[in-house]
Amino acid sequence: MKRVNEYRKLYNVAPDTDLKQLKTTYRNLVKEWHPDKFQDETEKAAAELKSQQIIDAYHFLVSIAPETKEANLAEYTVTTTESGIADFKHKGLLLEVSFMDGTTYEYFGVNKNMYAKLVNADKPYRFAKRNIFNAYLYRKSKKDQVQD
Repeated sequence: MKRVNEYRKLYNVAPDTDLKQLKTTYRNLVKEWHPDKFQDETEKAAAELKSQQIIDAYHFLVSIAPETKEANLAEYTVTTTESGIADFKHKGLLLEVSFMDGTTYEYFGVNKNMYAKLVNADKPYRFAKRNIFNAYLYRKSKKDQVQD
């Protein structure tokens, strides 16, 4: 969730910001922080880092935008209802779930307590279906997107 909040703060956007507004903000930030605008080498290097952060934030925010989630809802529903869990990993507040159909989703804000319940559940898939899949902010993982 820290990364989500950090990126939203960078773009100064709300959770329900549409893709058009996100794109406009992205273009304005890229223009403002483009490395070619700076003559001093230190400023140029800082601008390059900031530009990379702006690009990463844009791709991330697009992947969790309501319009993107809505467009991919049918695929997500099929995956979470028909495909079992192949593997899952937890780090910080991020839970990464790999499904048997080859897709991977990241769930944000999953605390250690919820993860412990998932690990200790008699049927982890059933537990995740009831308590994680539709309760947390999620996005399709880049690992999976690269394979597409």
